[in-house]
Amino acid sequence: MDLVKELKEKAKKLGKTIILPETEDERVLRAAEKIMAEGISKVALVGNEKKLKEKAQEIGISIEGAIFYDPENCATIDVMAEILKKRREKKGMTFETAKATLLSDPRFFAAMLVHQGRVDGMVAGSSSPTAHVLRAAIFTIGPKAGLKTVSSSFIMITKTPEFGENGVFVYADGGVIPNPTAMQLADIAISSAEKARFTAGIKEPKVAFLSFSTKGSADGESVTKVREAIEILKERNVDFEFDGEMQLDAAIVPEAAKLKAPDSKVAGQANVLIFPDLNAANIGYKLTERLAKAKALGPLIQGLASPVHDLSRGCSVEDIVEVVAITAVESDQ
Repeated sequence: MDLVKELKEKAKKLGKTIILPETEDERVLRAAEKIMAEGISKVALVGNEKKLKEKAQEIGISIEGAIFYDPENCATIDVMAEILKKRREKKGMTFETAKATLLSDPRFFAAMLVHQGRVDGMVAGSSSPTAHVLRAAIFTIGPKAGLKTVSSSFIMITKTPEFGENGVFVYADGGVIPNPTAMQLADIAISSAEKARFTAGIKEPKVAFLSFSTKGSADGESVTKVREAIEILKERNVDFEFDGEMQLDAAIVPEAAKLKAPDSKVAGQANVLIFPDLNAANIGYKLTERLAKAKALGPLIQGLASPVHDLSRGCSVEDIVEVVAITAVESDQ
């Protein structure tokens, strides 16, 4: 069974509720129908029930069985606004601006429902930039305890089982932080190891911090940053193997690892790759996707207290279904 099918089967057993706020997008309604038909999760939709059902009928689908949350007719909107105000009042947010935000932006409204525990996770982004989804999630839900960094990762499913975990890797961060600090790289590694364990099915994450240098073979500002991240992670006493700095071949090719990093417990076996910056990670995942014909799941947001995931604006209905399955599984961590 492939990883996507496994994630769907796991999600089906959990009975979670995932909210989809961007109901103006026809793809979202079609995905909602498919998710419910396949039993992947319960679906919550933001908007007026009558209008959404009429729209569904117009496009020839049924969204019977969905849960509807209408900001305009929400009895607890003032309570939600008060929570949002308290979270953002140091940044100048008032009760009035908080309420106006919740009424006007379905992503904020849905993320607040996640924060309150009324739904288990949120998937958005088919009709808005990543920055909008991240802002809603960070302002309402915030980072996971012990972390300061919200980042992203890709699960890469390759056709080369001799590498990674039977061909599966986690790449980070290819979607959020352009030039992470050493502290942020350490946080990204922790979140990515979790992603590997709980989502990618990698029981023993082996995390490699990538660089153009392997174990002191070269120097430079970016190399120093990676070395600092390694030291920070050592102090945190994490429960996964990690090492660096190392070049890609040293990280994943056993023959290269024997020559370049013979004493490493990670070299030649890495299944989680931490790139030094967004440029490298974004280029790396797209090269793998195109040249190796790999499947890329993501970018998957990580480091939040509750799961929220972003969609590409060019996503398909099936992409939305898959990301909902991932969100449902992660909400059970």
